[in-house]
Amino acid sequence: MESSGAAVSIAMPPHSKDGASRPPPYGGAWGAAEGLGTLEPPRDFVLWSFFNTVFCNPCCLGFLALAFSIKARDRKVLGDINSAESYGKTARNLNITVMVLSIITVIVIIVLCATIHNR
Repeated sequence: MESSGAAVSIAMPPHSKDGASRPPPYGGAWGAAEGLGTLEPPRDFVLWSFFNTVFCNPCCLGFLALAFSIKARDRKVLGDINSAESYGKTARNLNITVMVLSIITVIVIIVLCATIHNR
């Protein structure tokens, strides 16, 4: 393989030992604002998504919910509230869909087993 010869650099802020260049800590971006009180951080639904991925995973929707939950958690840690909220809402909607499909599947299986057993 040939190299193009062009130098590529990534602009990164300088690192200081006092932590001044770090992103805001958890709660820093949505903590107490002047006159607004405290705001709650956006939810990421990671545990619910993990449960759905392991136990109820129709059409791999549980895995998708887990991916969006992890994206929401990453954005929350970085302090990007709008993206964290958006990913969190998508993860919540996918988790609800997975649970509804799983419950319907279980009910259909129970009904089918009951009808086959009665014949």
